[in-house]
Amino acid sequence: MIKTKSLLLCITTAGMLQLSAQTKLYTEQYRPQFHFSPANNWCNDPNGLVYNNGIYHLFYQHNPFGNRWGHMTWAHATSKDLIHWKHLPIAIPEENGTMIFSGTCVVDKNNTSGFGKDGKIPMVAVYTGHIENKNQSQHIAYSLDNGITWTKYANNPVLDLHKVDFRDPKIFWYEPKKCWVMNVMLPVEHMVQFYSSKNLKDWTHLSDFGPAGDTSGVWECPDLTQVPVESMPGKKKWLLQMSMNAKMQYFVGEFDGEKFINENPESNIYRPDYGPDYYAAIAYNQLPATHLPTVIGWVNNWNYANDIPTSPWKSAMSIPRNLSVKKNRNEWVLVQKPIAAANSLRKEIYTSSVIMVDNKNILPVKSNQFELEVDMTPGANALCGLRLAAGSNTYFEIGYNVARKSFYIDRSESGEDKFNDNFTKLNHFEKPIELKNNKIHLQVFYDNSIAEIFVNGGEAVFTAQLFPDARNNGIELFNTGSKSKFTDLHIWQMKSVW
Repeated sequence: MIKTKSLLLCITTAGMLQLSAQTKLYTEQYRPQFHFSPANNWCNDPNGLVYNNGIYHLFYQHNPFGNRWGHMTWAHATSKDLIHWKHLPIAIPEENGTMIFSGTCVVDKNNTSGFGKDGKIPMVAVYTGHIENKNQSQHIAYSLDNGITWTKYANNPVLDLHKVDFRDPKIFWYEPKKCWVMNVMLPVEHMVQFYSSKNLKDWTHLSDFGPAGDTSGVWECPDLTQVPVESMPGKKKWLLQMSMNAKMQYFVGEFDGEKFINENPESNIYRPDYGPDYYAAIAYNQLPATHLPTVIGWVNNWNYANDIPTSPWKSAMSIPRNLSVKKNRNEWVLVQKPIAAANSLRKEIYTSSVIMVDNKNILPVKSNQFELEVDMTPGANALCGLRLAAGSNTYFEIGYNVARKSFYIDRSESGEDKFNDNFTKLNHFEKPIELKNNKIHLQVFYDNSIAEIFVNGGEAVFTAQLFPDARNNGIELFNTGSKSKFTDLHIWQMKSVW
């Protein structure tokens, strides 16, 4: 008992130090200014994304004691717009050798769990209790004060297969059958399991999905979400996303309350993000019907995550993305768009209707904290695009290769890269993309050390970290081959949300 109390005191103290230091932080080199990052110390997967009474809750994997992975605990932040965030004290701490791994949070409005009392509606977290090298099982905790303080259920675990790897429950209410549905991962077997419950305590196995798609690494962080179909009002599909080996993949199909049926070609692999630094994305629970499905992902990569050169924090979250799907020939394609609230941070600093580029055009703009939007019309056999963080022979390159009919990113010349050998091995990423009316549309967010690129209205997204010298803040247009045309170019300086 003394050991537990000491641990909780240390965690509480660390949390309060975060809060008291918040106004002094967020000015460090590489610190993102419009992406969420913890005030101090390590973070990874977003957890427990839930909306309640006008507030968006973000819980996340956190080490209260250091800037590397360890002592997994749920930290907590809230927002009214998914852009500006308020740090709150630690939510669910590691205790007695059981770490708090990834999971979900729901508002139990009908008190199916029985945790509510005196008219207070319980918020229930469902998470993996992790005992290193011994067991992973599913646990629950509840809060009666909107997520500020939590009580762990006395009869945990609520689902235990007595396995070393069994984790990351995603929970949602399935209205047609009036029950809670859990999707949870058997990582080594490459299987998502589905369970149902009437009370969040007693779970019945329904079905399994997998192996399928990419089985090159252990499966983690399943997320099953219903999303709208573009250009088909009222039509929806079920989107199943998951993470593996520092990548993600998705499936699109139907869910009948018991099993998921994939409707895409089984031989294809579909990525929600084609860059190196997007992982463990999950969607918000219980958004109002007027809200589009919204996800947040972790911006980092397990191959080098512990070693990125940031301090006193490590890792950040993506810009929240709205989700939909569209039919492209015989396959369902995920469409992701940055939330509209990000527009509130804009201050336009440059615009141009047409720029013809033969070799290189240096724009009269210097910034490492901006949004850029442009249409590119590549010349015949051209290689053309943008270079960000440019200067002193360094740059981050975003381009289109006409001969290969592919879009790519390349950070091999972007700056600091000696912190981990794996970082330099993961510099170039590309995906075949067809031009539309001979054009490709780009929406680029660059935030000191994070680049998120939305291609052709979000039909493909690339997320990458880079660590340039702050003085290398130029923006260039480049081209080889026949001249390329850049039209409707806009650049906005983005305000800091901190």
